[in-house]
Amino acid sequence: MLALITGATGGIGREYAYQLARDYHCDLLLVSNEHTPTIDLAQTMSEQYGVRALPYVADLSQSDAAEQLFSYTEQEQLVVDVLVNNAGIFIFNPLINTSMARIETMLNLHVMTVTKLCRLYGEQMARRGMGYILNMSSMSAWMAMPGIQLYNATKAFLYNFSKSLWYELKPYGVHVLAMAPGAVDTPLFGLSPRLRQLAVRLTVSIPPERLVRRALKKLFKGKKADTPGLLNWLATPLLKHPPDWLLFAVYRRIDKYQH
Repeated sequence: MLALITGATGGIGREYAYQLARDYHCDLLLVSNEHTPTIDLAQTMSEQYGVRALPYVADLSQSDAAEQLFSYTEQEQLVVDVLVNNAGIFIFNPLINTSMARIETMLNLHVMTVTKLCRLYGEQMARRGMGYILNMSSMSAWMAMPGIQLYNATKAFLYNFSKSLWYELKPYGVHVLAMAPGAVDTPLFGLSPRLRQLAVRLTVSIPPERLVRRALKKLFKGKKADTPGLLNWLATPLLKHPPDWLLFAVYRRIDKYQH
């Protein structure tokens, strides 16, 4: 099998590459906008796990990025069996203070490129009667949180789009998974090591390797959607209907921290 992974050089994307090569013996097409790390990762995967690993350097926020990537795989006669749409960015900013270029980047990266890749490779998979598509959403899909209006809206799109696509492609033998994790145990949130360990023990946060292991198991079992962590799952209804005063308080605190 050949797995195409976007955002392949990041923490979660890199973990997808490792586990697909090591545990599932997949050849890899590693897609990232980082030139040297992408080439280095492809070489590491080939040497370490004996798989064919190809680097593809591109900015997936460009309007024609999906078509260019698809054209490349067609020219190279690469048959994509597993599509992992992992590439993404996070920004915390009021919409009226966000540049038009930044808005376009996020919408293209999270919505247009993912949709087009699912369309292009999904059609091929349906014709072959097998395939796997994994789209990375987020628990923020249920949060009407100020400051992340673009991020949570695009993640909500990915979640609902993927679940709808699951129904459309399942009769053709193609499995689609919407993965919607909460916090992932990385330095992104600025927590102390002790707090990070506590969050992991409480299953509020999940290590990247555990997230990816779970996501791949769910994908290959044909699950429609998944949110890791019992507390995260239980908290979902609360995220949909938080009191306004709480959101304003959280927003002020985060905004103060950001500045």
